[in-house]
Amino acid sequence: MVDVHLRGIVKRFGKTIAVDGIDLDVMDGEFIVLLGPSGCGKTTTLRVIAGLEKPDAGRVLFGDKDVTYLPPKDRNVSMVFQSYAIWPHMKVYDNIAFPLKIRKVPRDEIDRRVKWAAELLQISELLDRYPHQLSGGQRQRVAVARAIVVEPDVLLMDEPLSNLDALLRVKMRSELKKLQRKIKVTTIYVTHDQVEAMTMGDRIAVMNKGRIQQVGTPEEIYLKPRNLFVAGFVGTPQMNFFKARIKVSENNIVLVSDDFEIRLGSRYVDELLGYDGKEVIVGIRPEHIYLEKLVPPTVTEKEVIEGKVDFVEALGSDTIIHVSTGKNILVVKVSGSHHYRIGSNIRIVLDLNHIHLFDKDTEYSILKR
Repeated sequence: MVDVHLRGIVKRFGKTIAVDGIDLDVMDGEFIVLLGPSGCGKTTTLRVIAGLEKPDAGRVLFGDKDVTYLPPKDRNVSMVFQSYAIWPHMKVYDNIAFPLKIRKVPRDEIDRRVKWAAELLQISELLDRYPHQLSGGQRQRVAVARAIVVEPDVLLMDEPLSNLDALLRVKMRSELKKLQRKIKVTTIYVTHDQVEAMTMGDRIAVMNKGRIQQVGTPEEIYLKPRNLFVAGFVGTPQMNFFKARIKVSENNIVLVSDDFEIRLGSRYVDELLGYDGKEVIVGIRPEHIYLEKLVPPTVTEKEVIEGKVDFVEALGSDTIIHVSTGKNILVVKVSGSHHYRIGSNIRIVLDLNHIHLFDKDTEYSILKR
């Protein structure tokens, strides 16, 4: 196993810049997730690490070794693809054994490793079957077994669960994470699914338009988004955003929106003094807005806002309430089942300890937490 370092990686396809100057450090044995929307450059970055694409600029380091221009076979990496990519004419045993055979590993060692990988992935009873006799989840296990059987220094996964149904994805998420902890291989995992990223990654690198927007633990990404894109991309339902003008007076900060005012007190005076009279973007997550009658005692800094129920999503365990305050719609997520008539009046409470402010021009977070 090794640590992986990307230094100024640039990759172009014609006039399109797919990866735009990426720097990233992946520690030995770490499970890091590249998260972002389609076309953000995450798969291209993975292919550069694998050696399937040559960068136009920058370096790829495995430990202290520069592997930028080494072919894939000389990097000791394994890759699991979205499409499984297992051979239909080979039995499961031969699919898993294939990369060892082409490396001319002795037959008894091949047998030992194949059985070891099959046992880890719980597919020992499938070794004599063909891929067409397997379910989607079983095929993915075969693909993962084939990847780990060579004992790679780096394991690369490109959206390996996206072809599975929802229930199987949940099961496979936990199993892949347990497997990675057991074999302790450095793993770089690509996905557009924020739930996968939040539940599996030791750290997450959020990407957009070929650049890394933020790297951090799932908790850091969720609670301390660096910019507007990260704040909006991570979280379901999406973070609420609305514009407001900052008014500073007598050590008091007031956010003045089209529909209401939010009094922040004096906590952020030093950070916001330069924004007096300027418009900013305010963010707050749906779970940090409460129904007035259900505010937890831990919420000490709050603002009550009146509105009308615009739409209700009854999810059973949770209820998502869309509240119109006039020109703005605030989405509220509350536990349990709650029934509201469309158009009825409602009072909601914002937890001011979880307010986010973003610069309107740079879209970067203003408040330091």
